Amino acid sequence: MKKNTRKCTVLAAVMSLCMLFTGCNNSGSSSSSTTSATESGTASQATSATESSAASDTSSVVSTADSTAAGTDSTASDTTSSSEVTASDGFKVDGAKLLDAKGNEFILRGINHAHAWYKDQLETAIPAIAATGANCVRIVCSNGNVWTKTEQSEIEQMIKLCEDNKLVCILEVHDATTGTNENGKQATDDVSDLQKCADYWIEMKDVVNAHTDTVIVNIANEWHNAGWAKPDEWAKGYETVIPQMREAGIKNTIMVDADGGGQYTKCLYGDEEKGTPGYATEILAADPDKNTMFSIHMYEFDASTEQDVKTVIDNTIGTGVCFCIGEFANTRSAKKDNVADEAITAYCTEKNIGYIAWSWKGNTPEKISSKETLPFSVMDISEEWDGSKLSEAWGEKIINGENGIKQTSKICTVFE
Repeated sequence: MKKNTRKCTVLAAVMSLCMLFTGCNNSGSSSSSTTSATESGTASQATSATESSAASDTSSVVSTADSTAAGTDSTASDTTSSSEVTASDGFKVDGAKLLDAKGNEFILRGINHAHAWYKDQLETAIPAIAATGANCVRIVCSNGNVWTKTEQSEIEQMIKLCEDNKLVCILEVHDATTGTNENGKQATDDVSDLQKCADYWIEMKDVVNAHTDTVIVNIANEWHNAGWAKPDEWAKGYETVIPQMREAGIKNTIMVDADGGGQYTKCLYGDEEKGTPGYATEILAADPDKNTMFSIHMYEFDASTEQDVKTVIDNTIGTGVCFCIGEFANTRSAKKDNVADEAITAYCTEKNIGYIAWSWKGNTPEKISSKETLPFSVMDISEEWDGSKLSEAWGEKIINGENGIKQTSKICTVFE
């Protein structure tokens, strides 16, 4: 032991100098750690769900246990705090997780609100939705293609209302919903309809960019159907417009609805019967910011039984991408009990998947589509705009049920 005293002294001096240089470059170390975490999450999406989880765990907040396990490497972790590693200007997709601006995982628990059809109800509906315990609201907007355009002043108002009520604001343009026919105008599968939605968000760039920590941009509601036969067209459309939005300067997390009116989930992970691949990772790769998540709409297709629900969710988890259930209800129109809604809420809770229920109020044929005559009101969560009376069959269950919003929702930490 005594024979090595001089060598140990020299080694200790060298280590001290290294620590000093590391401390001086603290901000640079933080930056590279953040970049590394992002690259790790991106790489995981191109491999398996297991690798995605591992990459995500590596880039998430560094715990005390991690530092202890690091042993002699703990000095390096001490130079960069957990907040420096994960904090950002807004929401970020990290593998299969959605992280808020404080670097904490955020699991959506929300309600859809049809602002474009009921503009005079915004100030009543938003606080009422917040009172249910929801942590987000997905709001129907219009680019003027089918309905009356939602102006920038309205966007500003709804964002402020959401922030005042501690709700993350998910904004979507509804005018590209395939088959929508109103005011003599009809949405189609043509990429031009998707382009109009992208152009609208580019027009609204300044206001959404000012709120990257509270606003998610859902480019278009249910664009593209094509008989569930051309998912490549759907993918190509988004691979075209997402880079345009980024080049224009939009920094928010982007949300993309699945093909087939949101219900053709195999567009994300592949269709063995048709021999078509999944396109989720390809679309994510087309985003220069790698900050795109996906939304599945669960109704009568692939969500009518508990097994259907589990299969769809498990297969999507297998892609390694970030996603949520952006719409679902306990039934679809006049068809009773054709959606396994309890299985959706239960499995989403088990797997930490976000969900957003359709919809607060106002589901009438004349508002949904002039072609429809069925009583869409069965999908109303509340019978009154102020939430004073929830619908018995749907509202009470989704709000107060075992895996409902009130029991499972956690307010985003940016509001703490």
